[in-house]
Amino acid sequence: MNEAQLKAGQGAGALRWLWLSVVIVAADQVTKWLVTQNLALYERIELLPVLGLTHLHNTGAAFSFLADAGGWQRWFFIAIAVLVTVLVCFWLSRMPARGQGWLAAALALVVGGAVGNVIDRVAHGYVIDFISVHWERSFFPAFNVADSAITVGAAILIIDSFYESRRKQKVI
Repeated sequence: MNEAQLKAGQGAGALRWLWLSVVIVAADQVTKWLVTQNLALYERIELLPVLGLTHLHNTGAAFSFLADAGGWQRWFFIAIAVLVTVLVCFWLSRMPARGQGWLAAALALVVGGAVGNVIDRVAHGYVIDFISVHWERSFFPAFNVADSAITVGAAILIIDSFYESRRKQKVI
């Protein structure tokens, strides 16, 4: 790699998108701190007829999967998140610096969300959830900013893969 390529940002590939991961981690940790400082565990504040804040602790994964597994799942989920983060950062480093913005942004959202939840698992042994969506007495599992980033990132990855496959079909 020559000096001109490094100056153009091509040496790091799409790693420049990790600024988005940093924003997600910061927003996630600040909102979790605000919740823990202002709401007791299980305390609830209704914001809208379908949206509230509820301070909860989740020792499991999405939808409290393996929450009652006895403690080993903490390290399992940390290991998975760290592995995914490393692999995605490697993927970003190999991508071109320009031309695949949606894919890079999606991957950066996933990294930010994974790191945000890993921080909780390492520091507390659980993830702090607080966004509560419901319809009357039916509640969707609570989530947080990190979970939202992972979900949005995954959705963008799926959408981008459809567009990518259509682009490849047009070339063939």
